[in-house]
Amino acid sequence: MTKPVIAIVGRPNVGKSTIFNRIAGERISIVEDTPGVTRDRIYTTSEWLGHEFSLIDTGGIEISDAPFMEQIKQQAEIAIDEADVIIFLVSAREGVTDADERVAQILYRADTPILLGVNKADNPEQRQDIFDFYSLGFGEPIAVSGAHGQGLGDLLDAAVAKFPMEDEDDEDDSIKFSLIGRPNVGKSSLVNAMLKEERVIVSQIEGTTRDAIDTKFTAEDNQEFTMIDTAGIRKRGKVYENTEKYAVMRALRAIDRSDVVLVVLNAEEGIREQDKKVAGYAHEAGRGIIIVVNKWDTLKKDNHTMQEFENHIRDQFQYLDYAPIVFVSAKTGVRLQNLPAMIEQVSENQNRRIQSALLNEVLIDATTVTPTPAINGKRLRIYYMTQVAVQPPTFVVFVNDVNLLHFSYQRFLKNQLRKTFDFTGTPIHLIPRQRK
Repeated sequence: MTKPVIAIVGRPNVGKSTIFNRIAGERISIVEDTPGVTRDRIYTTSEWLGHEFSLIDTGGIEISDAPFMEQIKQQAEIAIDEADVIIFLVSAREGVTDADERVAQILYRADTPILLGVNKADNPEQRQDIFDFYSLGFGEPIAVSGAHGQGLGDLLDAAVAKFPMEDEDDEDDSIKFSLIGRPNVGKSSLVNAMLKEERVIVSQIEGTTRDAIDTKFTAEDNQEFTMIDTAGIRKRGKVYENTEKYAVMRALRAIDRSDVVLVVLNAEEGIREQDKKVAGYAHEAGRGIIIVVNKWDTLKKDNHTMQEFENHIRDQFQYLDYAPIVFVSAKTGVRLQNLPAMIEQVSENQNRRIQSALLNEVLIDATTVTPTPAINGKRLRIYYMTQVAVQPPTFVVFVNDVNLLHFSYQRFLKNQLRKTFDFTGTPIHLIPRQRK
């Protein structure tokens, strides 16, 4: 199920980033302490009263050489397209400004529910003196203070009440996968090439996300797939061309709905920071991942080119050491026929369950080869391991003291699991629990 999206929109200096950080709380964090996982603070995940949602801070975007009002307009238009609820933020200190009214004019055309938040209402007088904001035409203004956290509960209560109803997913046994990556890596070309190369039955169905089209097809082994085409979403092109950071935002909505994610790189241009941002989100979401290097036909190659490129990927994406790499060309079709089988295998690994007896045999062998560490004279004792979830495979390890299970030893245990069982393409989550 796709998480609802809340976008914070408003003119500069009304405190959008402050409100964003307040709502996000401690959730803006790197999941694993490994090199290469990058985050873009424009987008995060949070929750309120058991409702998870994605949060967009439009104030974090930077557009060079763009007029002041054009920047505001672009932010608001993107929020209208992508959000399920918009928080239109204004400032109690300055009152209603011309810039506020211009943003309001843009938001009037939105079908998206809009809440009016009046920030910087830090004292009782400011919280009471917000009636002028009724003139913006968005109903009752909600007084908040990003500096002190006041009123955010009321604002989030109102936002959650506007979330779309959760429809029960129809029974669908197909493997859902998406192609993500920065612009111009060839996602659309890969989509078209895959459907042409595979002799498949194709049908178009409406997706659950706004304006998206999912493509269902059946491979030669009769496995059904649903391709979530992030590249083919038809929006106002010029807006997105000038706001590359929003490519991450749109990719995340596809990641939420995917079993397996194909992280597409451009062999011509090499690895860019944006590639690592997008891949980092797929990793943190726990999805199966395949790294697809497109436009392989454009390089002059020798016997070492592929290995050198793979080594470079492993160096730049150290946290994706479990992800298989495939070098393809949408233009010539080379190796595209391998992708459906790889996606199917990664999906199978994502859903792999291991019996507790086998897990604890691995645990005994692992601790015999590499004894548990001791810190300040106290040695880590591992009593038991059991699997509690799939997608991704998640294991609970019962120990005498969770503080003794250092990240490096967790990584060792994960590596032992990978050596014994096939978890290619899927992250593994390890949760330490203290045995009482």
